[in-house]
Amino acid sequence: MFNHDRTVCVVGGGPAGLAAAIALRREDSAVTVVDCAVPPVDKACGEGLMPDSVSALAGLGIEIPADVGFTFRGIRFADEHSLVSADFPNGVAKGVRRIALHQLLIEHAVRQGISLIWNAKHVRMVEGGVSVDGQVIEAQLIVGADGQNSQIRQQAALHQVTQEKRRYGFRQHYRMTPWSAYMELHWGPSSQIYVTPIAPDEICVAAISRDPKVRLQDALRDFPQLNRRLKDAVPRSQEMGALSVTRSLRRVQRDKVVLVGDASGSIDAITGEGMCLAFKQALALAAAVRAGDIRQYQALHRALMKRPQTMSSLMLTLERNRQIQRRALASLTRHPEIFESLLAIHVGASSFRELCSWRLLQFGRAFLAA
Repeated sequence: MFNHDRTVCVVGGGPAGLAAAIALRREDSAVTVVDCAVPPVDKACGEGLMPDSVSALAGLGIEIPADVGFTFRGIRFADEHSLVSADFPNGVAKGVRRIALHQLLIEHAVRQGISLIWNAKHVRMVEGGVSVDGQVIEAQLIVGADGQNSQIRQQAALHQVTQEKRRYGFRQHYRMTPWSAYMELHWGPSSQIYVTPIAPDEICVAAISRDPKVRLQDALRDFPQLNRRLKDAVPRSQEMGALSVTRSLRRVQRDKVVLVGDASGSIDAITGEGMCLAFKQALALAAAVRAGDIRQYQALHRALMKRPQTMSSLMLTLERNRQIQRRALASLTRHPEIFESLLAIHVGASSFRELCSWRLLQFGRAFLAA
């Protein structure tokens, strides 16, 4: 059992950790966040917040100001032969610089009375709480939000992995007017490139590949049209890389420790759902605390991961097989209503059960004919 009005220490002050801290503070917990970094903290990612991400943020009491980021209406898939777009059925999305999102969360946490400790060293779990530089922060609940290489996960013996796959991503920003009201995902022979509008005069371009040696400029050679668009664009940031890890853990809760965000497992960046999962996990954690039984978080976390894991598997099937990829995109181009249905499922506005069988039959015929 867990009394929600007691002390919590969140280890990790990225978006996932701050979201968890905010959610628990709304349950009247006294929350301290510790992180070894000092803001602003950046990370290579696609920087697109899907409508369900925006909704989850609203559930935490956070609204993205109108002058922050860039609103986009849907998703576009493209390769050298096919192009298909669909609008979101459940609102609009926002392209937001990672450091801008982080700052919004920090400011909201401060307003809520959450204690933030940056540049924290020698952080480890001890009896009664968390030790930071030899000083103990008392905590009835410890939240591990310290990323892919979580030390809290290791210390709490929650590191048993049931599945793990790795890819590599590189991201850079360019000064240019977005040419589309969509987030674009370009499919190539060995990589994918995301283009996200994040400001009226700026875009984020991110490449994902299985090859750790492929940088953004290398990947762009496989996308002649996109490469021509970016040829004279002025970079607004240094290229930054990160791992894109698909990881499932056996457990994400034990005793007084829970894991959120990438520390609790992750899906491939191709889905664009990493932030959304972190925000929803924060809300789920708060729900478990509200119920007085932190053990409920395990089941809630597993349920949240199911749909994104399924969508990730489907998209990575396209990534692995060039022939299937080409046929699927050509078929979706001929039947955009299927793409609309899949996008609705992807953002949580529909389910696979709602896909009409006759539509799938038409898609299957188009796939075989492609």
